[in-house]
Amino acid sequence: MSDHLTFFTYPSCTSCRKAKAFLKEKGIEYDERHLFKNPPSATELLEIIKMSHNGMDDILSTRSRKFKELDKDIEDMTVSELLEMLSEEPRLLRRPILFDGEKLIVGYNRSAMQDLLA
Repeated sequence: MSDHLTFFTYPSCTSCRKAKAFLKEKGIEYDERHLFKNPPSATELLEIIKMSHNGMDDILSTRSRKFKELDKDIEDMTVSELLEMLSEEPRLLRRPILFDGEKLIVGYNRSAMQDLLA
């Protein structure tokens, strides 16, 4: 694992709080970024997608109210349009998002977090 762990979080998100507690318990240092106040840029999102297994499906919160309110068909959007939209509307992202430049974890996944630390 690289030395630089970025943690996109939102205070009222239960999964984010669990992930934060895990990191604290393990003594892992990270850069915490409030997902809505300091969202990932389109460039960061592209890097995150490159680390994912299923691309956009891994980071898009299709069950969120915000996603259901979209009046756009994401299938018709270009990647750059989609990344720009996600950067401008981070409520469309699953959370938390943890990455270190090599590995990515989306959502609270204790076993993946254990692996990340291995």
